[in-house]
Amino acid sequence: MYTTLPGYRQLHAAGILRERAELLWKLFSPCRLCPWNCAVDRSRGARGKCQAGRQVTVAKAMAHVGEEPVLSGARGAGTIFFSHCHLACCFCQNYQISQEGRGEELSIEGLAQKMLLLQEAGCHNISLVSPSHFLPHIVQALCLAAANGLCLPLVYNSNGYESLETLRLLSGIVDIYLPDAKYANDALAQKYSRAKNYSSINMAALKEMCAQVGPLVLDEHGIAVRGLIIRHLVLPADIAGTRDVLEKIKSQLGSAVHISLMCQYLPVYKAHELQELRKRTSPEEYARAVKILAALGFENGWVQEHEEIDGKFLPDFEKGDAWN
Repeated sequence: MYTTLPGYRQLHAAGILRERAELLWKLFSPCRLCPWNCAVDRSRGARGKCQAGRQVTVAKAMAHVGEEPVLSGARGAGTIFFSHCHLACCFCQNYQISQEGRGEELSIEGLAQKMLLLQEAGCHNISLVSPSHFLPHIVQALCLAAANGLCLPLVYNSNGYESLETLRLLSGIVDIYLPDAKYANDALAQKYSRAKNYSSINMAALKEMCAQVGPLVLDEHGIAVRGLIIRHLVLPADIAGTRDVLEKIKSQLGSAVHISLMCQYLPVYKAHELQELRKRTSPEEYARAVKILAALGFENGWVQEHEEIDGKFLPDFEKGDAWN
């Protein structure tokens, strides 16, 4: 039975968690929390490449049952959706918050309270969605929450476009990394997500995450408590370069890593402006991706049933319950 406390609890007890928060604040202004290193003074309200300013902004905090089974379990992942994003994916399903910036500004104390309320609701973990640009606020809030009894595993759910300097300050804080591996081709990453050098930056981040947390570990109830899960969204017309993405992961991290191969692409936000993105990934395209996954020897992770993918994966953050 896995009984080790979440990493941040151990760092909190040693006084290290607060030191990490202070180091992250030093990366905040001039801001260099993510690979853009845009160097704006966010402490004075200037907005970075991510369009985030001084205050942490949260769009939703909820028990989310739509994540991988080892994260959602029976009671849901305690998911906090942060507003803004340092990528600009033209097909982002969360565009209302990532690109339009919807959400409410919170104090550090308010964010800590959100974490504690999710624990009180019975959630299996605290899952931070698009957290990179608010990491100083998050780790400072984590100090308060840990002091008040927070003891759930911490999940870092990101687009995989991460700064190594920042990630290294999260060592021992994050229990479960849940990054994307979006593209194999940098030109296409630039075209569809406005990301420079995505593939090399992403792979370096995946290797650092793997080094920190290792392979996926489950508790006696089958719920993740530590480790790495890599998500890959299969795009129409093989825009993502699925075979190349998976081959690079296998080459660098091995085939035992857990892969979540997703077919839930829907043509939303600005995708309709591009002919190649106007249709869903077809059943045949996704079936080919599943065969590639198997042929490369990946045995751990999840695939989706194409016929079950519909609007339930498309949130509306204007509603009280974003998925209903």
